[in-house]
Amino acid sequence: MLATVIHAPGDIRVETVPDPVLSTGADAIVKVVAACVCGSDLWPYRGVQPTTEPRRIGHEFVGVVEAVGDDVRLVEVGDFVIAPFYVCDNTCVNCRNGVSTSCLHGGWWGSDDRAGGFADGAQGERVRVPLADGTLVVVPGPVHDDEVPGLLTLADVMGTGHHAAVSAGVGPGSTVVVVGDGAVGLCGVIAAKRLGASEIIAMSRHRDRQDLAREFGATHIVAERGDEGVTAVRALTGGIGADCVLECVGTKESMDQALRSARPGGRVGFVGVPAGGPELPIGRMFSTNVGVVGGVAPVRGYIEELLPDVRSGAIRPGRVFDLELPLAEAPAAYVAMDERRAVKVLLRP
Repeated sequence: MLATVIHAPGDIRVETVPDPVLSTGADAIVKVVAACVCGSDLWPYRGVQPTTEPRRIGHEFVGVVEAVGDDVRLVEVGDFVIAPFYVCDNTCVNCRNGVSTSCLHGGWWGSDDRAGGFADGAQGERVRVPLADGTLVVVPGPVHDDEVPGLLTLADVMGTGHHAAVSAGVGPGSTVVVVGDGAVGLCGVIAAKRLGASEIIAMSRHRDRQDLAREFGATHIVAERGDEGVTAVRALTGGIGADCVLECVGTKESMDQALRSARPGGRVGFVGVPAGGPELPIGRMFSTNVGVVGGVAPVRGYIEELLPDVRSGAIRPGRVFDLELPLAEAPAAYVAMDERRAVKVLLRP
C-alpha cells in the first residue's frame, strides 16, 4: 500500500510500504477514507523536532473497518469509524479519569504498540488499529461524503480546540482570547462559542483566517502581537484582560502572549504542541493568580459529546480544510501548510 514517510526535514515521500496485518486479537484493519496534515506534523518537517531515520507520519484519520481480531466486540467490519490521534483502551484508570492520552496500555500512530505490533501512520491507505474497541468510535451510518471533513476534525483539531476551552474554564458570558489562527485555534473559537462565551477575540494576521474566525463566532480580531497585542486585548476587555485564554500554538512567544492577555485570576488553557521553548513566569503567575491548565488533548473522551453537533451542522469545523489533495501529493500538502497557503490539508487515499 502507499503511505507517507518522513526522511528528514523538508523531505516527505509517498512510498510503498507493507500492508497492515492483524497481529493481536484486539486489533482492527481500517481502510482510510480521509486523513490530513496537522500543524504538529510541521515541527519535524521544519526540523524543530529531530528525524533520525525514516519513519511513518500522520495521526488523524477516518475510515471503514475491513477486518477485526477475534477479541474485538464493539467494532464490526463495515463500520465507519473515527480514530483519535493516539491509541487507548478507554478502560484503564487514566482513561476513566478523563486522560486517555495517558492510557496505561496506549500508544501512538507510526510506532510499535505494547503488544509488539505496528500501528501504521494515518497518512496511508490502511491502518492497523491496536486496542480497536477502546480507540475507535463508530459513527452510525449512513455517512455521507460531505460529512467526512467535519468527522475528521474530531480525530484531533476540534477536540483539541475544545480541550483548550474546557481547560481555560470557558462558560456562559466568558470573555475569551484565542492565540493562534491555525486549525486548532479556529476550532477553539468554535468551542468557545459553543460553550457560551459572550466575547471571543481571535488573534490573527491573515485575512482568510480572520474571516473564518468571524464565521465561527469571533466578535473581535487582533492582528498585533507582543506588547501591542496585549494593549489591544486590554482595550477590548475594560483594561484588564480576558477571563479565558486559549493558547493554540506552542511557542515561547505564544505562551507569553497568552499569559499577558489574561486578566488577574484568569486562566490559560494550553494545547499547542511545545516547540521553541515555552516557559512559565512563576513570579508573574503568583502575583496575578493566573492559572495554566491543559496539555495534550484527550480527544477520545470528547468525540461522542461533539459528534451530534458536527453531524447536525450546529458546528462546522470541517471548514478548516481549505485544500484537498490525493495522498500521492502529500509532499505538496506539507509545502502548502508550511508556507501558510493552507490552514489544513485533507488527504484522500
